[in-house]
Amino acid sequence: MYSEKEISLPQNEIQLNVKTKKKKKYQYIGLVYILPWLIGISVFELFPLLYSFYLSFTDFNIISAPKFIGLSNYVKMFTDDPDFYTSLKVTFYYVLIAVPLKIAFALLVAVLLNFNIKGMGIFRTAYYLPSILGGGIAVAILWRFMFSEDGLINDVLAFFHLPTENWLGNPETSLLTISLLTVWQFGSSMVLFLAGLKQVPAELYEAAKVDGASKIRTFYSVTLPMLTPILLFNIIMQTINAFQEFTAAFVITNGGPLKSTYLYGVMLYENAFTYLKMGYASALSWILFIIILIFTLILFKTSKQWVFYQDER
Repeated sequence: MYSEKEISLPQNEIQLNVKTKKKKKYQYIGLVYILPWLIGISVFELFPLLYSFYLSFTDFNIISAPKFIGLSNYVKMFTDDPDFYTSLKVTFYYVLIAVPLKIAFALLVAVLLNFNIKGMGIFRTAYYLPSILGGGIAVAILWRFMFSEDGLINDVLAFFHLPTENWLGNPETSLLTISLLTVWQFGSSMVLFLAGLKQVPAELYEAAKVDGASKIRTFYSVTLPMLTPILLFNIIMQTINAFQEFTAAFVITNGGPLKSTYLYGVMLYENAFTYLKMGYASALSWILFIIILIFTLILFKTSKQWVFYQDER
């Protein structure tokens, strides 16, 4: 039924009003469907984010109420906490080791798995398994046993009469050892590279072959440029994950020896849950957020110089 106001309107305006009402109805239905997501992101992400920002300006130990202290946490961090700079230094080293190795290894394996060989699906599944297992506690404990002085790695080296090493007890090798755990979980990056390799136009390879380009030259001139968008995505995601790494350093070495694996995540955890300095830990987390944001913006800004998109003219 139409109202008297609608009856007085022309037919096309009445139809427009009906369509507008239906559109609004569907919009409300859409809001109902995404309401659980909105509640979840508000309660579990947005509120903790804003509350941690407030706590970063307070002295809070969980037991008593937060006490506002202004910028004292940040001043202490930069002027009176040598562990802050130690953890930053170790974390930057970790990122510089783990991210390039993981990306390079994932790309290498993706290229090898791109060949059309019988039973290749089994190999692809096998290489993806480490990422399914993830960087959990069980895997970290296994890594610790493997690289201990009497672990599997040294047993294999001794079998071939090669020098053994105290991988986790030596400050010069401990960071590399836990970095290898991250490199071992290359499956997600590999799958993305493999999908990208499947999308490279065959005519580009045919043109390179006609021009007499070698396989290595074809890879650097055709394959790699076509993979740069995926390469950018993988570098950003793996850099973010590396800056937030915690499990490997905490479970395998607990930040040692001599704080050679004292990652930023370990320092943040100790201040929050060992020393109950929740306000200071919140300030540390926001500094980490800013560092990650800066690196992400730099990667996006510089990507114009080396990322190639197919639709570019």
